[in-house]
Amino acid sequence: MKEAMFYEKLEGGRVRCGLCRFRCLIDIGQRGHCTVRENRDGVLYSLVYGRAVAEQIDPIEKKPLFHVLPGSRSYSVATVGCNFRCLQCQNYRISQPETASVEISGTFLAPETIVEGALAAGCRSISYTYTEPTIFFEYAYDTAVLARAAGLKNVFVSNGYITNEALASIAPYLDAANIDLKGFSATFYNEVVGASLNEVLDCLREYRRLGIWLEITTLIIPNLNDSEEQLRGIAHFIASELGPQTPWHVTQFYPTFRLMDAPRTPVATLRLARRIGLEAGLRYVYEGNVPGEGGENSCCPSCGGLLIKRYGYIIEKNLIARGKCPGCGRAVEGLWE
Repeated sequence: MKEAMFYEKLEGGRVRCGLCRFRCLIDIGQRGHCTVRENRDGVLYSLVYGRAVAEQIDPIEKKPLFHVLPGSRSYSVATVGCNFRCLQCQNYRISQPETASVEISGTFLAPETIVEGALAAGCRSISYTYTEPTIFFEYAYDTAVLARAAGLKNVFVSNGYITNEALASIAPYLDAANIDLKGFSATFYNEVVGASLNEVLDCLREYRRLGIWLEITTLIIPNLNDSEEQLRGIAHFIASELGPQTPWHVTQFYPTFRLMDAPRTPVATLRLARRIGLEAGLRYVYEGNVPGEGGENSCCPSCGGLLIKRYGYIIEKNLIARGKCPGCGRAVEGLWE
């Protein structure tokens, strides 16, 4: 166990967690909404520090991050637990663990070992992913500090519910993030995700204010968040609040977890979302989970020339030279070599 960062001690031994936007009030012997932070005699502890339940080398495109060192590999780690209860969760076996199993989950993997492993594997970054990095923040923070010193970049793949104070503390070491903007309806967030849309939007604004490179992902679920109203709302928010340079990944849903009866997203819906994004002024809109359909390629917003040709997570051609379009010389937004 490790004592938690960002909590306040209160009367009667209770504590107020300040790590995520639920700001849980936790009695002695109880855990927060994430199930991995426990109040023991008035001290809040992380139960998952160093307990990696996933350790894998991924292409950076899998995060998905299309404008961060394309074609590079990212050392990816996670612990169990999450502060959301998404009905469509694709990693529910590790994000929604049985309470009793949390403390015995995974295998101990020290932050130093993660950095050493990333360097030995030729990775350019470390990604805190698969579950929610906010809930294993202390572990991610200690690793990120070491990674930065070793010349590696740090990436969050997150639901966007971290508090401003916690984000500010890791921002000097955090290079990029892919954040899920899961819908654009308060009802959808409440019923399908178990969180607040407004809190996510505020968190995204803070990421942008701090200058962390952002890419946004929306998993489009038929009949739940695929209306033109929600898609236009997301596109307008990204363009106006985060900036038109922010890539938007519109991704195909397939039946999983508690939505096994929902249909797979039609490719036509992804095309509609992409068109809506471009009409809103976004420069880069990508279709996900449909390799070979052409919606994964990067094109220059000025001349329309091909920049990067992709098939799934594979880079087939990268024409960007020193961060610029080879055709017209326009600077392409992102983190390049």
